[in-house]
Formats: sequence, C-alpha cells, structure tokens
Amino acid sequence: MKISMDIELEDIPGQLVHALEPVSDFGGNILSVLHQRDKKTPSGRVPVQLVVEIEEKRLDKLVEGLKGKGMNVVRIGKERLKESMVVLLIGHIVHSDMRETIDSIDSTGFAEVVKLSLSMPGVDKKSSASVTLSAIGEDELNEALAILEEATNKKGIMVISSI
Repeated sequence: MKISMDIELEDIPGQLVHALEPVSDFGGNILSVLHQRDKKTPSGRVPVQLVVEIEEKRLDKLVEGLKGKGMNVVRIGKERLKESMVVLLIGHIVHSDMRETIDSIDSTGFAEVVKLSLSMPGVDKKSSASVTLSAIGEDELNEALAILEEATNKKGIMVISSI
C-alpha cells in the first residue's frame, strides 16, 4: 500500500538518513522524499514528506520506529497520490537544472515527481528522460503536467505526453 507521511526532523546532520532507515528496516520501499531543508516548522524542525510502499500491517511499526529515533510524525495518508502519468523529456536536461523543475511540482502539495530515468548519449548531445508524475486527482495531475511543460519550455526541452 502507498503511504504518504509528513515528518519533522531536528536540524542536525544525518537526520534524514535516520528517518529513512526504519522504512527499509520494516520492509518498505521509498517512492519519493521531499526534504525541505530551507524551511522550518513552528517547532523549529525540518519538514520532510515521504511516500513509501509498505504492508499495512507494518505501518504501525514504521511509525513507532520513526518516533523512537526522535522524529515527529505529523501526518499519515494512505494512497494519497491516485493518478499517474509518464512523460518523456528530450533536450539538454542535465544542464537545465531539473531539480528546480521537480521542486516546483513537488512543492504543490498535490503532485510529485515519483520517478525519473535519464539517458545521456554524450556530453554535448541531447538527453532523454522518462518522468512519472503522480497526483491526488486527474485535475491536479493535469496541473502538474502544465507546470512541467511551462518550466521545460523555458529551458528548450520538449515534453512528450500521451493524448
């Protein structure tokens, strides 16, 4: 089952690794991580959004494991991202700061880039990428695609999506 959760970490080195270890320890698979290092919660902690796949019977153990490591578990949501699509990007992707584009989608709160697969044939040649977008609904997925198209258009990258 897909689970999204918001956790809060102390602002000290190594906390993100400590937060991710219990996911593996309890047989989970990390699908995405949004570590907002530059933001702080009202309690002065760093917010992190996780999307994981884990058996429902192991979810309570995961939450206990996170709390045992000093993490605040703020929210847990099941199957939050219900709609997905795969799009292809073609252009000088690596040199265009894809992180900024991914962050612009992930920061919406309703959509995320959950998978990115990149192929680079040569330093000066155009690359291609397969990007999986997931969102809480069809309208939000279309909005995430529009954000991606706008950002990549400014960078001279072509987006190929299904009709």
